[in-house]
Amino acid sequence: MAKTDDASVDDYIAAQPLATRPVLERVRATIRKALPGASEGISYQIPVYKLDGTVVLYFAGFERHYSIYPATPGLIRALHNELSGLLHSKATLRFPLAGAVPTRLITRIAKVRAAEATELARVRAARKARPKKAGPNTTGSKKARPTQAAPNTTGPKKAKSKTGKRPTKKRPK
Repeated sequence: MAKTDDASVDDYIAAQPLATRPVLERVRATIRKALPGASEGISYQIPVYKLDGTVVLYFAGFERHYSIYPATPGLIRALHNELSGLLHSKATLRFPLAGAVPTRLITRIAKVRAAEATELARVRAARKARPKKAGPNTTGSKKARPTQAAPNTTGPKKAKSKTGKRPTKKRPK
């Protein structure tokens, strides 16, 4: 994948090698059909699909494959058998460019991720709506908080001699 500064998914796909473009167009069409209410854009220099501001899916084209991100633990649990052999790393699904685009599988991936993203957005909204816990001095009262004593800032104490008295400077004779 070449580094790009594409402004749209159209620009991203147009910048890919000629053989990769039809496959990426098919992946894009499948995701858009599965997520009709999703917004499409570019993030991390690859196409992204979001529902209500929450990321659902990314995809990216490479020389010999294309990838769909993120493969969350919930997605892997839900589609474990279908994803066999496609899970490349912790959160990456890798599909070969050669062969048919698995539109049914991509649709199922998009639907599972949309459900996860919707739930995540609901949890975030509920967390935001909760009243904040009352901490010290958050009730609006002007009660003074107890303070610590100020540290001694006069500097280090001078060492005492063996007699217990502080050494004095010797005056020149």
